[in-house]
Formats: sequence, structure tokens, C-alpha cells
Amino acid sequence: MITVAAEPFPYPFPPERTALVVIDMQRDFIEPGGFGETLGNNVALLDAIVPTTARLIGLFREHGWTVIHTRESHSADLADCPPAKRLRGAPSLKIGDVGPMGRILVRGEPGNDIIPALAPIAGEIIIDKPGKGAFYATALGDILRLKGITHLIFAGVTTEVCVQTTMREANDRGYECLLVEDATESYFPEFKAAAIAMIRAQGGIVGWTAPFAALEAAVREAK
Repeated sequence: MITVAAEPFPYPFPPERTALVVIDMQRDFIEPGGFGETLGNNVALLDAIVPTTARLIGLFREHGWTVIHTRESHSADLADCPPAKRLRGAPSLKIGDVGPMGRILVRGEPGNDIIPALAPIAGEIIIDKPGKGAFYATALGDILRLKGITHLIFAGVTTEVCVQTTMREANDRGYECLLVEDATESYFPEFKAAAIAMIRAQGGIVGWTAPFAALEAAVREAK
């Protein structure tokens, strides 16, 4: 068991039963010209977490622990994208429209790829999810059960939407969850701060949070 100095109190996890879940580090959200920018957001805020997220993934790879990547994505015919989702808001490009990196949030298009710096390697799991939460309409729950996973460590974007939604789904399913604070980000810094506060409020009602340095130190000390 490895114990991380976390909030609201230390987070112990058995590495052989733990998975890292990296949420939606896609070109469409992080690179200029993608869906995030069409919504009027500053994508540089999300790009800033890439080095720390890469180190986090590298730590798991170094030890042979489970790494899972997710992508918010839809089928080419948009059959799994409700009109209420596609038409909401006023982006300059909507889901399924053709942008600089192909059709927005459509599987197989260049913009739907995970950014090269964090690209999955052979043996890592990729979950294509049509919703905000990674458990909805995916095989994630079955995969975790088959692997005997009990603990989940989270990174990715955005903190208050897909990351927090997936953590809440996981919490309801009995997983013990830790969010790595400097490996997650929002287009709105105040939303990230609020989401982190909500996650660890009331004795960790959704889960724990900690900086990457605390996780890295705990792993090194456990050797």
C-alpha cells in the first residue's frame, strides 16, 4: 500500500489494483483551432498541464501500472450525439462540423486524437465516450471489474465537467478516487478551484486531491 499526502486526509492505494484515468487530453480541446477554441476559450490554459500529465503517465508506465485514456467522441453519423448537446451554446463550429482538424469530436478525425505528447502506447486502454462521464455508454466499468481495480487516480480536462463527472460516477460505484491537482485544468480557473473544493469537501465526499509531487514522493518512498 502506498499513501499519498492528500486532502482532506492521506490517500492510501494498492498500486496493483489502481488505474490512472487521463480524461480527454484531445487535440480538439487543447490545440488552437479545435472545439475548445471555437467556444471562445483560451486553450493555452489546458496546454499548460501537459508536462505534469506526461510525468504522471510516465510514473505509471515506469511501474507497469494500468493507464486508461478517454476521448469524448461521437460516431460519424452522430447517432450517439443528442441534438440537445450538439445545438447548445453558440460555438463557431458545432459537433460534427468540419474544422481545421477535421470534423469536430468525431471518432477517427485528427482533432479527436489524444495530443502527441500524451499519446497512448501499446497495451493502454482507450475509452471513447459519447458523454461527459466515462462510465456512461462505455465498457469502462466492465474493464475495471475484470482487472480487479478498486482505486482510480485522475488527470485531464476539464476539471469541472468531464473529470468531475467521471469521479462522481466512480464514487457512486465504490471506487476510491484521487485527483492530481496540477494534472487537471479548466478554461476557467475559478471553476477548477471550485471543483477541487467540492471533490474533497465534507471529508472527501467525492474523493481526494493532491499535487503530483505528493504522489511522486509517496511512490519513491515506498520502494
